[in-house]
Amino acid sequence: MAFIRDRIKHNGLFIKLFFFTLIIIVAVSITITLTTLRMSERLFIDTFSITNEKVLNQITGNFESFNYSIVSASNHLQQNSTIRTILTREHTNADLMNAYYHLNNHVDSIKANLDTYEAGIMLVGMKGISFSTQRPYWQMSDEDWSEHEITSNTLDDPRRLMYQYYRPSQTEIEDEEQIIIASKALMERISGEVYGTVNFAMKEEDFRQFYNSFTSPGNDVYLMDMSSVIVSSNRTDLIGETETDLFSYVKEIETESQDYINREFMGKDHIILSEYLPFFDMYLINTIDREVVTEGVIDKKEIALLVMGIVFIALIIVFIFSRKITSSLSKLVKQIGNTPKHDFHQYVSVTGTYETRQIGNAFNSMLDELHEYVEQLMLSQKQKRNAELATLQHQINPHFLYNTLTSIKFMVQQGGKEDAAHMIHSFISLLQNTIGNVRETVTMKQEIENLKNYVFINQKRYGNRIKVNYFVAPECKEYHVPKLILQPFVENAFFHGFNQKPEGSINVMVWKEGDWLVCEVMDNGDGMEVSNDKKFPEKKQKKQQFSGIGIRNVHERIQLIYGEDYGVEISSKIGEGTKARMTLPSPKKQSVLSE
Repeated sequence: MAFIRDRIKHNGLFIKLFFFTLIIIVAVSITITLTTLRMSERLFIDTFSITNEKVLNQITGNFESFNYSIVSASNHLQQNSTIRTILTREHTNADLMNAYYHLNNHVDSIKANLDTYEAGIMLVGMKGISFSTQRPYWQMSDEDWSEHEITSNTLDDPRRLMYQYYRPSQTEIEDEEQIIIASKALMERISGEVYGTVNFAMKEEDFRQFYNSFTSPGNDVYLMDMSSVIVSSNRTDLIGETETDLFSYVKEIETESQDYINREFMGKDHIILSEYLPFFDMYLINTIDREVVTEGVIDKKEIALLVMGIVFIALIIVFIFSRKITSSLSKLVKQIGNTPKHDFHQYVSVTGTYETRQIGNAFNSMLDELHEYVEQLMLSQKQKRNAELATLQHQINPHFLYNTLTSIKFMVQQGGKEDAAHMIHSFISLLQNTIGNVRETVTMKQEIENLKNYVFINQKRYGNRIKVNYFVAPECKEYHVPKLILQPFVENAFFHGFNQKPEGSINVMVWKEGDWLVCEVMDNGDGMEVSNDKKFPEKKQKKQQFSGIGIRNVHERIQLIYGEDYGVEISSKIGEGTKARMTLPSPKKQSVLSE
């Protein structure tokens, strides 16, 4: 896994260039393919739509022929005086059979006009007599039929030949076939009095034959009335259903005078054509499923395979040329990446193209300059550290020297010669350890002695209200530590930790904890607030007492000598006191760090 990651890392330029080119090739190929397919589909659909417009015209012609036959038959029935006489007269039981006999003969002669179609005829007189051919078409009684919606619609508009869809109700026979009925009122020409109705019935499955030969999967025909009900269709599952969406599409075509529109119908994209049939007062609608009709003409799978083949060949060519161009640069990148971070003597080989050789030469020159710079920087840092340490060792506040000497003078004048001598001795030791000793480190024993001298001087000057206790593990006394790392914390506690409390104590503790040497200076004084953004808060001092060697200075010196894993941490609570914790490496760890 690591090998694979390494290979990817050193061939990043080639991989990016290759994939960038891959994306461009694929994007262009897909765009061209989709555009070509869309243009092909549009051309095919336009052609197909023109063809279907002609088909609609042929279906309309079939409907017109059927309508002409119905109109002709209804006119003959209305003009037949015998039929008119029979339907307008009251009949006794004796002559009723004779009336039906004459009706049958006359209707049969007129029905010859409809022999081409499987249609039945029913005559209903206003005097209560009715006659029908092919009685199975008429499942209702004469009384029910006279009150049916089809009859009432016919009588409401007696001069019009009306085509209506007969929808069987739930109370009627379940397997009753769907029927399309053409109905017209029979009326006197002169008086306009209606004396009966004539109804021509045709099964929907027979009516479907007018257009069934023009349909195919995905190419459907619908006959829809003005109430959005599908009267007839090759989609038998939709006959009798109300399709308001389809009706709205038809109205859109009619309103905008378009030949066809593309809309979603029944969850699929369709091309929709329509034509209004005034003699039916219905719309003839043709829907074409785009997906179904185009998949047989446009082989998308074959086109996709062809495009994929072209893309694959193009990618092989791109791969070869990209690899050839980036190979030398990738090798150079690998060599540069393998150059040690702290060794500037490992040069890269200068090979490959002109550009790669120029980069190699520039890198080798940079290594030479960097090596020289690092040596100068290391020397400068060493000199700076020595100067900083020397500065720290001599940072004794003149005011502190003045006050100390004044205290000694006062003691001598008061006759305290022994205390003055002891104070002078401590003062001399303090000066020797800060000014006279130029080494970076001292033993912990020397550091504690130096701290005791400092504490003694301050206690002589300010009294013994603050006690200082020392707890040093015996094995730690000979450990070497940076000079003056304890004094700043004792000083800070001594002068600023007991402003509120009259007295207290400072505990200095040193012990070994694993590979660490731990030094703590803890007081039980006033405490302070430690902000999160300041790791080493120091109490603000009105007067500086030997505090040029500050807490942050100690932290920075420890990290400068031993590294960032070591340093100072401060914790404090108001009213409870403050604790300064210093962590340094043990002597064994120091030897490892120095190596």
